Amino acid sequence: MTLKHLSVLAEDDDDPMLSAVNLVDVFLVLVVALLTAVAVQSQTSANESVTIIRNAGQPDMEVVVREQGKEVRFKGAGSAAQGQGVRAGVAYKLEDGNIVYIPETGAAPANASAGGAGGAAATPAPAKP
Repeated sequence: MTLKHLSVLAEDDDDPMLSAVNLVDVFLVLVVALLTAVAVQSQTSANESVTIIRNAGQPDMEVVVREQGKEVRFKGAGSAAQGQGVRAGVAYKLEDGNIVYIPETGAAPANASAGGAGGAAATPAPAKP
């Protein structure tokens, strides 16, 4: 054997760029896998119901409700609600944290029975959150 044959083989095996190219390929595969995982996660979270309250208690308070990919925004007017309407019932908060709504049987003006329990004899129905 001559030294020429050994030196030719040694040059092919010692190329440092081959290992760098292999590392770049591995990292590209990892990046594609991570981007795919993020895209799948964002699709599943788009179907969830979310309620966001921005600037709570401030005059410019905003409530954002996202349900099944649709977004609805409610903006405060900066003051208490006003308008005309009728009393629909009474809501009570129990000691265990449940809220019970008792509808009134007859619609009365809002100022007619302002202090009483109204329809307390009616069967309590739990309020839906």
